[in-house]
Amino acid sequence: MEIQEQVNNLYPVMEDIPSPYRFDDILIQKNYLVNGSLREWKGNLQNVYSPVHLEDRSDNVIGKYPLLNKEAAMEALDAAEKAFDRGRGEWPTMKLEERIECLVKFVQRMKKKREKTVKLLMWEIGKPLRDAEKEFDRTVDYIYDTIDELKDLDRDSSRFEIEQNVVAQIRRTPLGIVLCMGPFNYPLNESFATLIPSLIMGNTVIFKPPKHGVLLHEPLMEIFRDCFPAGTINTIYGEGEEVVAPIMESGKIDVLAFIGSSKVANILKAYHPKPNRLREVLGLEAKNPAIVLDDANIDKIIDECVAGALSFNGQRCTALKIFFVHRSQIDKFLEKFKQKTDDLKIGMPWDENVTVTPLPEDGKTDYLNELVDDALGKGAKVINTSGGISNKSFFYPAILYPANSDMRIYNEEQFGPVIPVVPFDKIEEPLDYIEQSKYGQQVSIFGNNPDILAKLVDPLVNQVARVNINSLCQRGPDKFPFTGRKDSAKATLSVFDALRVFSIRSVVAAKGTENNKEIFSVIIKDRKSNFLSTDFIF
Repeated sequence: MEIQEQVNNLYPVMEDIPSPYRFDDILIQKNYLVNGSLREWKGNLQNVYSPVHLEDRSDNVIGKYPLLNKEAAMEALDAAEKAFDRGRGEWPTMKLEERIECLVKFVQRMKKKREKTVKLLMWEIGKPLRDAEKEFDRTVDYIYDTIDELKDLDRDSSRFEIEQNVVAQIRRTPLGIVLCMGPFNYPLNESFATLIPSLIMGNTVIFKPPKHGVLLHEPLMEIFRDCFPAGTINTIYGEGEEVVAPIMESGKIDVLAFIGSSKVANILKAYHPKPNRLREVLGLEAKNPAIVLDDANIDKIIDECVAGALSFNGQRCTALKIFFVHRSQIDKFLEKFKQKTDDLKIGMPWDENVTVTPLPEDGKTDYLNELVDDALGKGAKVINTSGGISNKSFFYPAILYPANSDMRIYNEEQFGPVIPVVPFDKIEEPLDYIEQSKYGQQVSIFGNNPDILAKLVDPLVNQVARVNINSLCQRGPDKFPFTGRKDSAKATLSVFDALRVFSIRSVVAAKGTENNKEIFSVIIKDRKSNFLSTDFIF
């Protein structure tokens, strides 16, 4: 079947969908979690539209969630403030072992929600089944890895230090109230990449799920309620100006953990009246380039290039979003890239081995078509068969060549399956692009000469946060640092770094007099303090 015909006949009827993946009943979520209870919202609800259209349905509504107002949002803030209680609350003062026990109970129950969560990932954001399963499993692994890392961190802190006759213990302590807002493309994993370390370090949290990918958190709210003290975690839903703005304007948020666009991040930060109080943990845009050198083995690297550009439709901040290919390699590269792209399977998220699926963002196909039309008007061509054709929420990948600096696609983060390819003669051309870019997350270099690669690595590590050699850009493994330079990120997220980002080193110290040593000894021996302790967590 020709690609055009496949796209025209892409969407199924309900009875053609395998029974485990059918979405027969609309999920109407009326509850939200505040101060340890699931409250029923009696106001307006927001429709959730799936990118998966059905030929036998008049609309693609799969659920509803509460459109909270300012008053409800402020109740969530009050609950988080009360739970932290200026550092005196049950959660921030709890023994670390007890906080870990709460998290272990949570993840054990969370695993039982895998099937439902995976199904919602497919229907809410069009994520292929294998990727949805991977996101869930990776999130579970991330939680366990966080627990292990926290134990290591605490073991290092379970001793006293003596310097210049001053006796002290240094431990990490919470920062206060954290507002967590995750992205739609990894609504579970990346939301939890900030939410989990925030919680386990003793902060209290207000969590706002992303607009696309909100329903999949509904099965977890009851578990949050049951596993953590009241007010430790609270959820809000609705329009940002209605529910987020007043929370930020209160000046009571200590940490903004946001993954999304820099435009929205700047708006959120501007609401806060005490900028010196606010700690920012931001994951923002990227325009990660690939550089294909003149000695690259195209046959060996092409799968990595295609996966880097088009995994989950290119809707990843770590996607390869522009290719610089040496002119001596351009013909073979385009031939292979075109062939591999046109071999990708298109379809519904539950289809076996599917790669290209519908896009969840409103108006996304129109935006991508605008980028293609702009490039075509400035000298580029779509070089792959049927590239750029669309059907409702589906957009077939388009390879644009030759791209140049006059085109929007050259600098804009497309966050979708449009791939610009730029030929170059001198390596200074892609290097200048990277140096002048406002983004600085990652780069991928494809080549075989160790001398040339070494000369490229040394300057590039001063421009981007990760250099990948003959490999696509990616976040993982989660124990590696994940951050960006320039406008791509603020703070570092990894299992190791996140625990430190959401906490601060605090010191209890005294001069080393015999009296002070005796006081410390009594406190430790009788376990009078959760901070001053030499207990060792196994």
